[in-house]
Amino acid sequence: MLWTTAALGGLGAVPAKAAEPLPQLRAYEVPAAWRQPVAPLRIAAGTWQIGTTQLSALLLKGDAGAILIDGGMPQTAEHLLANMAALGVAPSDLKFIVLSHAHADHVGPLAALRRATGARVVANAESAQLLARGGSDDLHYGDAFLYPPVVTDRLLQDGETLALGELRLQVHFTPGHTPGSMSWTWTDRADDGTPVRIAYVDSLSAPDYRLLDNPRYPHIVDAYRASFARVRSLPCDLLLTPHPDFSGLRYGATLERARPATCTTYADAAEAAFEAQLNAERQGAVG
Repeated sequence: MLWTTAALGGLGAVPAKAAEPLPQLRAYEVPAAWRQPVAPLRIAAGTWQIGTTQLSALLLKGDAGAILIDGGMPQTAEHLLANMAALGVAPSDLKFIVLSHAHADHVGPLAALRRATGARVVANAESAQLLARGGSDDLHYGDAFLYPPVVTDRLLQDGETLALGELRLQVHFTPGHTPGSMSWTWTDRADDGTPVRIAYVDSLSAPDYRLLDNPRYPHIVDAYRASFARVRSLPCDLLLTPHPDFSGLRYGATLERARPATCTTYADAAEAAFEAQLNAERQGAVG
């Protein structure tokens, strides 16, 4: 049966003047430095930064292949593959992809890289859920920062070691910035051949987060405080972070350290900022 406006008693009649078109979809924007490519930067004997000037993407090279930690924004996939090639790492040489946390500025290209290389994505259960949703229904940001969904091939437990040949990469759960935040430690060698214990510590900030009585993350304050203590306990001769400025590093034509930073000083500064944010929220609630 064909329904007409008359048959519906005038309900749903098309207005005389057509409505305005719906707005265009617009992707989120990020600072240019997050998208500025850099050539591979050697951090230690087998550890390289291959991402952008203000987002870490670390390539660990070993005798049995390579591991990538984080990837940056979604549009960096081809850049990362080109930097891998410049270091003699073929796509099939990349065996594992791991991450700090599942926000778009760190895991954006992981789906594309997984397809291009066949590497296995390894994460904890909390991060795997957000990866599978492509960043949607984020606890703090909702659907604001989306990326191509990623399949997780292997789930990790806290303290587990990911092994690839002589590479030994240990995961440390450091929830707070996200419930699935992970930090990583491994041992490499400096230029003089001495061992250097590297800690890649996830973000410890709480940007615009609700800290008090958060219904989506009831124990967020406890999680942060436990992670500050956890970070201080890590083996940490050299501190690296997803956003290099947090660890006093600058990625450019060369690798520069703008200021000294350790796991302890990083955790101390982050904790002080967190407690100040928490107190300000309390005062706002009382006022």
